[in-house]
Amino acid sequence: MQIKQDYYQLLGIAPTASIAEIKQAYRKLAFQYHPDRNQMSRVNDEVMKEINEAFITLSDPSKRRKYDIPLGYGAIIPKFQIGNKVKVNPHSATPYGDSIGVIDEEPIKDVFRFWYKVKFESNGLFTEYRFAEEELSEVSEDYKYDFSPHIR
Repeated sequence: MQIKQDYYQLLGIAPTASIAEIKQAYRKLAFQYHPDRNQMSRVNDEVMKEINEAFITLSDPSKRRKYDIPLGYGAIIPKFQIGNKVKVNPHSATPYGDSIGVIDEEPIKDVFRFWYKVKFESNGLFTEYRFAEEELSEVSEDYKYDFSPHIR
């Protein structure tokens, strides 16, 4: 049985890398090994196929989870921390699809994933809902949202 190459090592990133870091590493290597830049070299063509496979697997949260669990990656470190701004997957089966909220508590870990309590604000009222890690994505730090009570 052939052992697959470690995709994280192939892309030169840590197992805790964000999607943006994965994309950046992929683009750098794709530019370097693309067959058009290397006179259709067979070796570079094979490396490019491996890089593409690694990118496809690691950039899709569900495929990445399936890849990480047997290798022991992602089993220890939660993806988000208290105070992180997150966006709910638009295809979520909850009424909060495509909403932005803030992680409110330390995550709870089960066998397969972390669960996060996310706080949402609407019309001055706050709601909390629990989401699996793969249902959330990080919102950039420059996004501002004030969760403090409105004083009139």
